[in-house]
Amino acid sequence: MFLAQRRLCILGSRAKFLKTIYSSEVLGLSTSAKMSLKLKNAKRIEGLGTSVWTEFTKLAADPSVVNLGQGLPDISPPIYVKEGLSKIAAIDSLNQYTRGSGHPSLVKALSCLYGKICQKQIDPNEEILITVGAYGSLFNAIQGLIDEGDEKPVDGKKWSSSDWILDPQELASKFNSKTKAIILNTPHNPIGKVYSREELQVIADLCIKYDTLCISDEVYEWLVYTGNKHLKIAMFPGMWERTVTIGSAGKTFSVTGWKIGWSIGPNHLIKHLQTVQQNTVYTCATPLQEALTQAFWIDIKRMDDPECYFNSLPKELEVKRDRMVHLLESAGLKPIVPDGGYFIIVDVSSLDVDLSDMNNSNEPYDYKFVKWMIKNKKLSAIPVSAFCNAETKLQFEKFVRFCFIKKDSTLDAAEEILKAWNTENC
Repeated sequence: MFLAQRRLCILGSRAKFLKTIYSSEVLGLSTSAKMSLKLKNAKRIEGLGTSVWTEFTKLAADPSVVNLGQGLPDISPPIYVKEGLSKIAAIDSLNQYTRGSGHPSLVKALSCLYGKICQKQIDPNEEILITVGAYGSLFNAIQGLIDEGDEKPVDGKKWSSSDWILDPQELASKFNSKTKAIILNTPHNPIGKVYSREELQVIADLCIKYDTLCISDEVYEWLVYTGNKHLKIAMFPGMWERTVTIGSAGKTFSVTGWKIGWSIGPNHLIKHLQTVQQNTVYTCATPLQEALTQAFWIDIKRMDDPECYFNSLPKELEVKRDRMVHLLESAGLKPIVPDGGYFIIVDVSSLDVDLSDMNNSNEPYDYKFVKWMIKNKKLSAIPVSAFCNAETKLQFEKFVRFCFIKKDSTLDAAEEILKAWNTENC
C-alpha cells in the first residue's frame, strides 16, 4: 500500500503537480489513519458548511409552503428570451467554448447599452468581463484585487430606523489610509433602498480621499420604483478609474437560473478579474450568452418604449409591491416600503409571537420566527439578521424579508394565509 503526496500550483498558467510516493509502512501509519488527516477541510472554508439559504430553502421545499423567501422569480421570463435560447441550442457552433472573458457578441451589446447609459465609450474586450452570475463577479473582484488583511468597510453603514438614510459620520469613521475597498449595493438587498445622489457623493468623496476601490453591486439597477432614480457611482467625477460595477442577467431578464453576470470598469482593474476567471471557471455557457445578446439588442433598440423589459418589469413589480404592503399591513405586520429591488422587509415585533416552543433558544428572534411561520402558517421568508454582522444582528432580529417577484397565483396563496392570520389576531 502506498500514499501519494501532491502539491498543486493553483493559479499557474497550467496546473503543476509534484508527486512523491511514500510507503505507509515507512510512515508508520495505516492507510485509514493517513486518509483521515488528509481529508480534512481547508481552513478557509471553516464555518461555511451551512448558510441561511441552504437551511431555509430546505424548510420551504414542502409543496404546502408558500415560498416568499428565496429571491427567485416564478413569473415567466420574456417570451423572446426563452425562444431565443431554444433556437440557439440547435446551432452546433454555439454549443462549444467561447471567449473566456465573454462571448464577443454579448460584450459588444453590453458595451453599447452601458455606453448609452454612462455616455462613455466602453471597450467591450478590455473593460467588460462576463461571469458566472453576479456572485462570480464579486468573487473575481475580491480574489483579484483584495489581499488577506486589507480593510473593507462592507458593514460600515448605520441606518436610521425611520428613514434609512446613510450616516456620513459613521461611514467616514470606517475609512483610513489602509482601507482598500468598499462594497456598495444599490438598489439594496434586503432593505430595498436606492442611494441618493448626496449619499453616493459621500461615498465617492471618501473613496477619492483615501484612494479606495469601490465594488458596486447594481444587479437591481432596472428595478426602481416611482419617485426614485438609480445612479451609477462609477459616473461620479474621479470614480470610473476606481470602480468595478456588477450587473446580472438573472435580475435584468428574470432568468436567475442562467447564472450570467458581468463586471464593468477600467482595464487596469478588469484585467485582474479576468486573470482570476481564466484560472478558475475559464468561461461561461455559450448558448446562454448568445441568447442574452439577442435579448439585449431587442430591448436596446426600444429603450424609450414602455414595452422595453427594462421599463415594463418595474411597472409590473410596483403593483405587486403595493399589493404585498397592503396584505402585510392587514395581518398586523409593519412593512418598510422598498424603493427598488424585489424584496420587502417587515417588522414583526408587534405580533409578539410566542416562540417558546422553538428548539434552538440561541438563534436570533427572526430565525425562530421564520421557522415558526413556516411550520404554523405555511409561509416562508428569510430572516434579515442573516445579512448582518455580529455587531448589528440585534438591530435587525425583529425583521424578516419577503420576495414579491411572484406570479399572481403565488401572491393569492399568500393573501389567503395573511387574511386568515389577520382573522386570528382580531
